[in-house]
Order: sequence, then structure tokens, then C-alpha cells
Amino acid sequence: MDENLIFFNENISLLLFSMRIVIHAPMFDVNRIINENKGKHLSLHQYINPQFAKVLKTIGFDQSYVKANGASLFDTQNKEYFDFLSGYGVFALGRNHPRIKDILKNYIDQDSASLIQMEAPLLSGLLAEKLIQIMGHGVRDMVFFTNSGTESVEGALKFARAATSRHRFLNLDHAFHGLTTGSLAVNGNKEFKDLFGELLPTDTIPQNDLKALEDKLKTKQYAAFIFEPIQGKGVYLPQENYIKEAIALCQKYGTISIADEVQTGLGRTGKWLACDHDNAEPDMITISKALSGGMVPVGAIIYKRSIYDKVFSRMDRCVVHSNTFGQNNLGMCCGLATLAIIEEENLINKSEILGEKLATKLKSIQEKHDWIKEIRHKGLMFGIEFKRPSSLKGKMAWDAAHKLDKGLFAELIVMQLMAKHQIITQVSGHHQDIIKLLPPLIIEESHIDLFTNALDSVLDDCGKISGPIFKMAANLAKHAVKSS
Repeated sequence: MDENLIFFNENISLLLFSMRIVIHAPMFDVNRIINENKGKHLSLHQYINPQFAKVLKTIGFDQSYVKANGASLFDTQNKEYFDFLSGYGVFALGRNHPRIKDILKNYIDQDSASLIQMEAPLLSGLLAEKLIQIMGHGVRDMVFFTNSGTESVEGALKFARAATSRHRFLNLDHAFHGLTTGSLAVNGNKEFKDLFGELLPTDTIPQNDLKALEDKLKTKQYAAFIFEPIQGKGVYLPQENYIKEAIALCQKYGTISIADEVQTGLGRTGKWLACDHDNAEPDMITISKALSGGMVPVGAIIYKRSIYDKVFSRMDRCVVHSNTFGQNNLGMCCGLATLAIIEEENLINKSEILGEKLATKLKSIQEKHDWIKEIRHKGLMFGIEFKRPSSLKGKMAWDAAHKLDKGLFAELIVMQLMAKHQIITQVSGHHQDIIKLLPPLIIEESHIDLFTNALDSVLDDCGKISGPIFKMAANLAKHAVKSS
């Protein structure tokens, strides 16, 4: 063969081999993509929710977080922020708990089978057994796994209809149960329902009004009465024994009682369940958020066998309610690990003790500042409600904020905690002068001192005409004019 031809063929082979290497080389590198796109997080949300991105920029929550550990987050400049929101309660164990990380890594390395669908998975059975041991109390025997809190609520409403052959639902004023259509129907906040049309038939009654509850229940048209043991929107606590007596009324009139423990469950209030404070035994309990360990979304409905028997009544109805990802093994690992860590690290007792210490310090701040109307809490779930103060400067600051928006004062407190002290909190609800605290259960006393000192400082500034409250009110007014 001609030497030139041999040389040509060898070079072509080498070129093709090189091309094959390039073609099969990994093209996706998540770390590279993140580094190349730093600072673009808000602009990229033009594809997701540009209105929310505008809000974040307006209130000073437009940071780009690149690292998290425990109760702390860090931005691109390695500035530390302190998390008193916990992703609405998801990060009860803190962020990136090392035990959860190791468990997930070890499980992934096993190359195990998951989501075969035509199977009875081991891990979901183990997690269900553990949840029944902790939360069954001898009155609930079954678990249905979901992907989120709102899906847990949806399933519970559906099960209640099947168990009672009734179609209406009963909920409390100020209630929040999620934003899919079924859970939206039983929300007690009208602002979430606007523009979404007709929902499930539902009636709303005031919390703590047992007469109003019985008047509705005695009509025997309600499939379920759903309630939060502590309401997330406002952190409103029920009167002593209200929940227990409400459940007794439900039993009397054949209505299923559903306790939405999505935010309050798993140690948040100093008990496994907030219902446990009243020794109350609802027919169904919905959980999620903290069960995920902050890693993989997972939720559950814990309910009575008698309800199961009505829903899944025959073999041909064994999948009458199901989902694709509910029993995924990564979620089950997180759930099992979360329950073990809560027990081993004694986080329920810690939540109760630190909650009392935080409450004591907040009450001393309340004595100093007449901005604070009330402090409500159970464990590490807090609502701090503000009021119009007695001083002239204070009244001017209060009135300036409220002329723009009824709930703006609380928003300004949240903004100042962030701007001056890098503390992440949230306003508790629309048109409310309340901020909510949901710190991780793993916080230490140093975090309590940090927050209370910060709040004291922010309230000191509130009455100053040249202070940040007035400046921020003016800035928000400017944004409102621009967007109108």
C-alpha cells in the first residue's frame, strides 16, 4: 500500500478517535454552570416568576446563596446569614445535616432499585411502621405517602369524602392548607382564592367557637373538619382543650377530623405533634416539610384503618388513589433518618427548652418597646405581633407605614432584620402586623441572643424620623409609584 495512503488512513483514524472522545466526553458540569451564571439568578426568573423577583429586589432579599450549613447561609461574598425561616419549616434539622448527606450518598452508591411500582417497597414499609409507632397512639394504623404538604391535604380530603359519602368541608378562619385546588378550597384567606373560580364546597368558621362548629356539624353534611393545631398565618394558638372538644363534636356527628401538622409536626412545637399538647386524637394527620430532612420532598397522611377500608375497599380499588413518586426510596431514607436524628439529638426537648428561653427574652424586649402587642409561641414556632405605639414619633412611623399598606410595618421589620443583621424572617400573612419565626430545631442559645439583640436594635430605630423605617417606607412608596 502507498505510504502516503497509509499515513492518511492513520491520521483519519486518529481524528475519528479524537472526535469520539470529544463526543462522549461529559458535557454537563453543574459546578461550571453555576460558576458561569453567578449573579443571573433574578434575571433568569423571568421564566419562572418575575413578579416575585421584583419583590425580592424591593425588600432586599435578592442575595444569591451558594452555601448553607445548619442555621446559616452564605452568599457569593461569603457573607453569613442566619436562618429563622427554615424554608417555611422544611429545615428543622438545619441545612445539609451531615447524617442525612451520608445516608443519601451511601444509598445512591448501592445502585438500588426504586419506583418499580408493581412492588411493595421495603423502605416505605419501614417508614410507615415508624410513623405509626410515633404518631399512631393506637388510633391510627395506616400511612399514605405523598410528595408535599398540599398533596397530603388533598388526599386527606378525598379520603374523607369516601369514608363519609359527604361532599362539603369545614375549615377555620385564617387557615392555610396549601395552594392546589382542594387545599385552596379549605384555606381561610381570601387573597389566595381570587381569580381561581369555583372550588370545593366549603364553609369557614372562627377558631375557638365550639358553638359555631356544632351548629355546622349537626347538619351532617360535612365530610371533614380540617384545622391546624397552631395556625401558620399569624401563629394563632387555640384555647386550651378546643381541639380535643372539636374532635369530640366531629365524632358525635360523623365528620372526619383532619389535623394539618405539615408545619407544626415533628418537634416544631416541643412535641412530636402539636395535637399532643391537648392529648387530642384526630382521625387523620397530614405531615411533610421537616420529614424531608431538608433534602428530598416527602409527605404523609396518617389515618385510621376504618377510613382505609372505605377508600381501598376491594382488590380492584387497590390503586384508586396513588402517585408516582410518593414512595421513592430517597424520600423514605430522608424520612427514616429525620426521625432517628430527632430522637438521637433530643430535638423535641430542645425545641421546648429553647422556645421558652427565646420567649423570655422577647418578653423583656416587649417591656422595653411598646411596639410589641403580643408574643405567641409553642416550642420554636413564634408569632410576634406589633401595634401602634404611644409615643408621637412612634405613631408617625406606624402611620407612615400603614398609609402605604396595612401590613407594611411588619415587612419593614423583616427588611431591617435582613439589611442590618443578616437575619431571615418572614411576615406571617397578608395585611398582618406579625412576623413569624421558624428557626431550625438545632439552633443554640447564641442564635437566640443574636436574634433578640437584633430585634431590640431594629425597634430602637423605629421611632427615628431619620431612621431606616421612614427611609424604607419612602423607598417602597417610590417603587409603588413606578410600577403603577
